[in-house]
Amino acid sequence: MSPTKTWRTDTHASTQTTQSKFNSRFVALSDFSGSNLDEPSQRPEVSAINTGNSFPLYYPLLESKNRELQKRMMEAQSGSHTVRSHGFTVARTHMHDWFILILLVVIDVILNIIHPFYRYVGKDMMSDLKFPLKSNTVPVWSVPIYSVVLPMVIFLIFYFRRRDVYDLHHGVLGLLFSVLITAVITDAIKDAVGRPRPDFFWRCFPDGKDIYDQWGNVICHGSRSTVREGHKSFPSGHTAWSFSGLGFLSLYLSGKVKAFDRGGHVAKLCIVFFPLLSASLVGISRVDDYWHHWQDVFAGGLIGLTIATFCYLQFFPPPYHSEGWGPYAYFRVLEESLVNGCVPDAANTCNTQLGVAQTEPQQNERNFRGVTSNGAATQLTVEDLEAGRS
Repeated sequence: MSPTKTWRTDTHASTQTTQSKFNSRFVALSDFSGSNLDEPSQRPEVSAINTGNSFPLYYPLLESKNRELQKRMMEAQSGSHTVRSHGFTVARTHMHDWFILILLVVIDVILNIIHPFYRYVGKDMMSDLKFPLKSNTVPVWSVPIYSVVLPMVIFLIFYFRRRDVYDLHHGVLGLLFSVLITAVITDAIKDAVGRPRPDFFWRCFPDGKDIYDQWGNVICHGSRSTVREGHKSFPSGHTAWSFSGLGFLSLYLSGKVKAFDRGGHVAKLCIVFFPLLSASLVGISRVDDYWHHWQDVFAGGLIGLTIATFCYLQFFPPPYHSEGWGPYAYFRVLEESLVNGCVPDAANTCNTQLGVAQTEPQQNERNFRGVTSNGAATQLTVEDLEAGRS
């Protein structure tokens, strides 16, 4: 093989290798609007469309136009999905989730009716179970109010501000799932463990006269319901409910105020920590009232906060995410609006700006085709000259 043909073969192979590397780096223009334009590493490279030969091109002006267009689209989309216009549709989409919620309520009622496991309690164990029988600092009836009703009121405040039915529906649904799943897990563990409360002695022997059977186990003569409640120490239900509801609210607020936007506004953390502090104080009150051991409170808080985090992430991005201020469903609808022709209120604006935005890549496509065809013609002329066909 002659040196000229060898050089021509190596050059052609090198050109194909370079071209394949370039093709692997392209993103389609249709994906441009859905990319994260806030991060420089995510900036797309626009390629010539429907051509065999491509070259990575970057248009700062086109990126600026698309970013402005996306911002205007989000402003137009906000307020276009209300409870009146889309509430029934959203609820029907999650019909099975609401059915599961009802099922969880039934299960939790059954768990509260059945008797817990009556664990052996001997005389030598009573030294840690003789704390005084006191009333609750935080009443039972108040727990659903501050852990469920209060977060829902805050959800409504944000709804009246943005008119986003997806945010309201998913906030309420996620909160109810968080609280009810926590309640079922907590009550199931209570019934299975049957740990005596710190005030069990006075529940079992209200007159102070303790009686034991031949195996050394207690023979309680107190109220049946009081004794049954005395075997439900682990884990703390008040604490679990508090952290499941207020923990979910804390995550919700951290996303709404953008607490982790790297802006250095530490004051936002006060808003995030306040619900958690309230839940912690509820847990401390359970130890102060001698209704729970500290291990019960710790386990209840851990269960509630863990379930709240899982339920929140089912509907919302993490609070530190750039889109953590809204639910997944909102951004999904926004993306579909961008792909299918934008939202109705801004359709004319979108069509005009998209047409302008697509002019530049099409013009560069025609220019690139011209360069490619000229290069092919030049290469053919050289081959003819070398072959002696000039």
